[in-house]
Parts: sequence; structure tokens; C-alpha cells
Amino acid sequence: MSPPLLAVEHVAVHIGGLVAIADMSFEVPAGRIVSLIGPNGAGKTTAFNVITGYMPPTKGRVLFEGQPLSGLPPERIAARGVVRSFQRTSIFGACTVFENALMALHLRGRAGVFGALLRLPSARREEERLRAEAVALLELVGLADRAGTVASVLAYGEQRRLGIALAVAARPRLLLLDEPAAGLNPSETAECTALIRRLRDERNITVLLVEHDMAMVMRISDTVVVLNQGRIIAAGPPDAVRDDPEVIRAYLGAVPEADGVLHAPA
Repeated sequence: MSPPLLAVEHVAVHIGGLVAIADMSFEVPAGRIVSLIGPNGAGKTTAFNVITGYMPPTKGRVLFEGQPLSGLPPERIAARGVVRSFQRTSIFGACTVFENALMALHLRGRAGVFGALLRLPSARREEERLRAEAVALLELVGLADRAGTVASVLAYGEQRRLGIALAVAARPRLLLLDEPAAGLNPSETAECTALIRRLRDERNITVLLVEHDMAMVMRISDTVVVLNQGRIIAAGPPDAVRDDPEVIRAYLGAVPEADGVLHAPA
């Protein structure tokens, strides 16, 4: 059997005397949407930092396609196809939406400075290709009609989608999304949910998601992994995790009602 796309094996993170993660193991199979959930301070962002090389684990290891990532710098991990977004949207506010997409794609360009300055045929062909790819990228995230708009004046939900587009420009095989629905209204959350599904279905991007919107998590996830006080306390299909008594009691602080959605107790 082939290994999972991502395997986190007995990872621990100690920061001084603080145990941010005690013992964390989970897998992300290729082609799936996996959610890592929990309250603030549970260690989810720390887990993202370890996976993407921004923080070394105290012990344990992270494998991507069976090969270790631990010890590699973030740029080398990204080059292997593991790319993340951040809680704060990172876009070029003074540039247009199209220019944002084109700049992100230019990071993969091969023509070089001299080729671009001299307008060599290879550089012109590459520029045409990248411009067409930028259009396709904006169509994917539903911003093609906003291509000429300065990014700073986009609605918040549109800025979040543009931020995801910039991450997708790096051609990830595994995309880590850190609270993509934070601050979104219900309509924007629905658009974000649909976009994540399109990334999986149309671009063959596996997604690892951290999100506090439990209704969204339960709708979109193939697998939900529950982190409590630095340890995995449950992992499985959304329905099984939603009804797990330990999850309800110790982690979510919520109860499932007849509509199947987690609600905070009154």
C-alpha cells in the first residue's frame, strides 16, 4: 500500500516549560479534505507551523509521501508541494486582483531578469502563459469579474478568496488552510466551502483545514481530527466525531441537536 500523502507521527512541541503539543499523530490521505479542529490554544496553528517548517518539533516526525519534512526550511517544504495560508489575509493591497495573481505565478517563472528585460521570445511566451494561467486562477476562485479591481477595496470574503488563489498559484499538492472562513458571513462561508471543494475536485489538491465554524467543518470534511490539550482525542468521519461523548464534553463544549449541527449550550 502507498503511504498517505501526509503522516504526522508522535509529534510533540515544548516551548520552554509549556507543552504546546504533547503527542500528535494523524494522517491525510491524498484527495481528501481533513479538518483539524479545536478551541483557541489547543495547538492547531502550532501543528501547521511544524508541518510547514516554521517550527521544529521537540520529538516525532512529519512525512510527506513517505519522506521526512522535519528539519527542512519552509521554502523547501513549499517546493515539495506543501503550501499553507495564514489566518491574516496576505495580498498586495495596492495592486489589482489580476496583478496579485500574476505576481504569485511569476514566482514560478523561469525566464529570468535578463530574459524579461530583453524581451526574448522565451520570456514573451512565458508571460503569455502566466497571464492565461492568472485568468484561469481567478475564474477558479470566482474573482474573474474583479480582475481590474484594486485588491484593497475588495470585500473581506473576496480578499480571503484572493489569498487562497495566491497559495494555489504555488501549485500545492497539499494545501493547509488556517481558518479560511474566519470573519465571513453565511453567504461568504458557503462560497468558501464551494471553493475548497473545487480545489479538491478540479485541481486535485488535498486539503488540511483548521476551522472554528463547526457547521462548515461537518459539511465539507472527509475526516475530522480532534485535538485537545495537545493530544488527539478522536479522528474519523464527521458524524462519528460529532457524536463522540468525549469530544462533546471535553473539547467542543457543544451538543448536537436534531438538525445535526453543533450548537453551543445556552
